[in-house]
Amino acid sequence: MKLLKITFFAAFLAITGCATHDARILGADNQVELRSMQTRAFDTSDKTIVVRNVISTLQDLSFVIDKADTDLGTVSATRLVSGNKVRMTVTARPSSSGKSVIVRANAQYNLKPIENPKIYQDFFSALSKSLFLSANAVE
Repeated sequence: MKLLKITFFAAFLAITGCATHDARILGADNQVELRSMQTRAFDTSDKTIVVRNVISTLQDLSFVIDKADTDLGTVSATRLVSGNKVRMTVTARPSSSGKSVIVRANAQYNLKPIENPKIYQDFFSALSKSLFLSANAVE
């Protein structure tokens, strides 16, 4: 009986040790698709202006800025939605040509990546409008 319990326990550990959770480990195709939703290029060479507009856009979307570093081009912000935490981290970097700035937004809901394309579309639409207004000196 004791040997049967030990065998069962060892088999249980082996099975659970090998199990993966789809929400944590995304397939390569899913990662590429997610990255394409999260990334946009903007026709400006000034990373600082883009970071400032990212900050303004996040604040307009009711996020509280946790950290911002214009030299690194990173902004982290948090927003509470019905008692749950939404965290957005945005990075801005010059493109290889230097003629545009690549912006990548990474959103999480309670530490799980947000895969809904509408969230990213809304953010990039608001950021695009903000950059347009900034470029045309509209306050």
